Amino acid sequence: MNGDKFKFIDLFAGIGGMRLAFERIGGTCVFSSEWDESAQKTYEANFGEKPAGDITKIPNDAIPKHDVLLAGFPCQPFSIIGNKKGFADTRGTLFFEIERILSYHRPHCFLLENVKQLVSHDNGRTLKVILEHLRNLGYYINWKVINSLDFGIPQKRERVFIAGFAKNYHFSFPLRVNHSLTLKDILEKDDTVDQKHFASKKIIEQRLKEVKGKRIFYPSIWHENKGGNIGIHPFSCALRAGASYNYLLVNGVRRLTSRENLRLQGFPDSFKIVVPDGEVRKQAGNGVTVPVVEAVARQMMKAIKSNHIASQQDDLFPQIIYGQNKSSGSLGHNAKDKSERYIARKRNSKVAKAS
Repeated sequence: MNGDKFKFIDLFAGIGGMRLAFERIGGTCVFSSEWDESAQKTYEANFGEKPAGDITKIPNDAIPKHDVLLAGFPCQPFSIIGNKKGFADTRGTLFFEIERILSYHRPHCFLLENVKQLVSHDNGRTLKVILEHLRNLGYYINWKVINSLDFGIPQKRERVFIAGFAKNYHFSFPLRVNHSLTLKDILEKDDTVDQKHFASKKIIEQRLKEVKGKRIFYPSIWHENKGGNIGIHPFSCALRAGASYNYLLVNGVRRLTSRENLRLQGFPDSFKIVVPDGEVRKQAGNGVTVPVVEAVARQMMKAIKSNHIASQQDDLFPQIIYGQNKSSGSLGHNAKDKSERYIARKRNSKVAKAS
């Protein structure tokens, strides 16, 4: 694999956000899997092929050889497994499907995506299990929580990305982009939006009462958090598939349209909408932010093309999980900003002692 042309598979594919990103940098998708029928329809309309169904029913030898594995996998409650067998066992979880395919096909690299809460789930033990199993397959692992706001999209969406390589490449996650879209670039004009997207008079009046005394500006997204408090923001809070229908209101009066939902995940306007609004809302909420994945993908291919192998010392840097030092062997050196600051302090301390 040279980083310019490569084959990849798209697992737990959703509507193809990860595929779209990796195709933009020269990749060719040779297999996809997604069990949700509505997502399959959207995927087929846009990529010309219907994804295979339930990955648990697809044998290893039915999956083509590939260079890169992509998976935005669901995070099942590892604590159920932990209560029975401890965190040394991933059998019975959907992560195991990724593990078995990696073990069988041995692709050169992979990229996994999940919710930010994976990092703190069960006091960090869930993530530790995942990283240890990936490392035991012989991969060098890097992980980081990335916010879509830093990559040109007006959506505060924090997701954890796990990049793995067959070689210990000197890899670093992208930091941010200079140019950002604003809500003005994303939102459609109210007079062009179907009336079905507007909230009821009762909801609008209730929102106005709840934001009394706060600074109101336009365009804005009014976000109702789980505690019932209303925040007014120049960006969208994270799109969520299972949230209440009115938890995000444009300028306090209407819900996002299907096209706006997709734009907030970085999908181009050429992306076809073939399912009802409610399904698009769910698909966008379950999806990935395309520009974020593309930025990570470019960094991955840059590392492979440079063929610069990191030192053993870099490979042994400890992970820092929410302020706790979790030394866990060769898990990579770009895991999180906190670990990078910790490493810098250690280096400076060593230099000071040497002098």
